[in-house]
Amino acid sequence: MKKFTLLFLTILLVGGINAQNANLTITLRDGDVISGQAQMKSVTLETKYGKLVIPIKDVNEIEVGVSPDNANKTKYINLAKQLASGTEELAKKAFDQLLDAPIGAIPILEEFAFSDESVELVYLPGYSLNEVINALKGKYNLQNYSPEDIISINYQYRMGGQYNFKNISLKTEFGTLNIPKEKISKIEVFYNDPNNKNLTFKLIASKHISGNPDGGWLRTGIYVKAGQTITINASGIITLASLSNNQYTPDGKSDETYDGDYIAKDNYPTYGNVVFKIGESGEIQKAGSHYTGVASRSGVLYLSIYETVYNPANKGYYIVKVAVK
Repeated sequence: MKKFTLLFLTILLVGGINAQNANLTITLRDGDVISGQAQMKSVTLETKYGKLVIPIKDVNEIEVGVSPDNANKTKYINLAKQLASGTEELAKKAFDQLLDAPIGAIPILEEFAFSDESVELVYLPGYSLNEVINALKGKYNLQNYSPEDIISINYQYRMGGQYNFKNISLKTEFGTLNIPKEKISKIEVFYNDPNNKNLTFKLIASKHISGNPDGGWLRTGIYVKAGQTITINASGIITLASLSNNQYTPDGKSDETYDGDYIAKDNYPTYGNVVFKIGESGEIQKAGSHYTGVASRSGVLYLSIYETVYNPANKGYYIVKVAVK
């Protein structure tokens, strides 16, 4: 996790913008995905460094952790002990009650499972504490999890803490849905600030490569509607270790006299080009150093550097300015 500078922390602590509709894509723990709008002005994150009030326009993604339900901790531990009561009737009753517990019971039961007190207990077959924990994880489709909520900020920072909310009221095409936190795995935020007509991004050659299956495309957070005009201007020089350490500009190979496979035909992208797509499954389009065109579809705008082979030893970056009207 990257360190925050004092200046950045100060900016985040200020907060305070008018509530606006943020476009959200919510992934539920059962795998379902729901998109819609929510009226949010900020996200308040309780961290070990203090409280951060993060304007929603700066939030890119929220990975929802599993916070322990400490208010009912004693209740869950007593039920766990009842599993080893010696009678099947009491053990089954405790087992069923624990299966009805919220997701916040899981970290408490796991912590108790490793305690000296739990190790000494003798659980009845079919009613062990581990069986309850595995059943609860199956119920909530939970494998590995973080006890903290992780917020991605401005595509540069990740901060962990507790984002305390009960539910999100999401306006969808099917009506307004109130989605409880315990059902949510991830929240993606796409916020268009009407006062900000131009946004600047950094495409890093050691990461933002179209052939990189893990984070190769930079999600700008800009939601483009079909018919809108997209303008992209890019500058900079990168070195692609994947292509014999040759240097490239947003328009392609820096050596303009080069005559080979790197030269693009028509609008097809060539190695080193700045490229974009609309929507995660959209068609890759060449932008180069200067591009103006009309969006043929609606969706979130993604940027990358065109190269079919990814090498983390690539160096340099492009500065890309985007405007949508």
